[in-house]
Amino acid sequence: MAGPTTAQRGAAPQREDAPARPPRPRPEGRRRLGRRQLILIGVLVLLLGSGTVWVLYGSSWLRVEQVETTGVDVLTPAEVEAAASVPIDAPLVSVDTDAIADRLLRKVPRIDSVDVVRSWPHGIGLKVTERKPVLLMKKGTKFVEVDAKGVRFATVDTSPGRVPLLVLTPDRSASLRRFGSARLVREAVRVAGGLPDRVARDTEVVRVTSYDSISLELTRGRTVNWGSGEDGPVKAKVLTALMKTAPKAGHFDVSAPTAPAASGG
Repeated sequence: MAGPTTAQRGAAPQREDAPARPPRPRPEGRRRLGRRQLILIGVLVLLLGSGTVWVLYGSSWLRVEQVETTGVDVLTPAEVEAAASVPIDAPLVSVDTDAIADRLLRKVPRIDSVDVVRSWPHGIGLKVTERKPVLLMKKGTKFVEVDAKGVRFATVDTSPGRVPLLVLTPDRSASLRRFGSARLVREAVRVAGGLPDRVARDTEVVRVTSYDSISLELTRGRTVNWGSGEDGPVKAKVLTALMKTAPKAGHFDVSAPTAPAASGG
């Protein structure tokens, strides 16, 4: 009986000490083609990069030609743009927007914040937020505007209207020595900024004698003893309710909001 064929027995295993098959040599033409492709790609990348740099910095296509200012109310666009000193005809990509914003905040105190943006392909946008006065301080015949942060940001010839006058008449108490006039101004601002709309419209004077003694003078000769600037939201609600229950009263006291009072007529 015949034994198993070679196919049935399977191929004989390769000896471990048999020499490895040498790699097939790569055609010379293919190697040259691969090098040429790499060189071509490198040249294209270099040209593309150089072209991009030239378009951004060297050409006249993407340069600053105009400045647009938005958000102004009291200020004019011309005032803002003059202070901004945006470099006209400079490459748009090279404009230092942070430096422009810093310059505006330093030169124009009325500006509370500004967003400087590139408006491709030829513009710079200045998005301005102006400070709004919540109190006025008398300075000779002029008025100093004070914003909600207690910043005295502008001196104007006439009152802008519907903005209460801040009168500081601090006594020589320990309160003044402890807090100082700047802190008293901030407390007055805090009170004025938290008044109910109806009361705010009628407030003509915010008078500060000490940290714990702030009062309001309203239209028609009415007054409000507010006390300190603490518990402002609670005092505002209590004052609103008090004015509804005693609409003809001439004096309101919410310095202790748990025990408010109304008197006079």
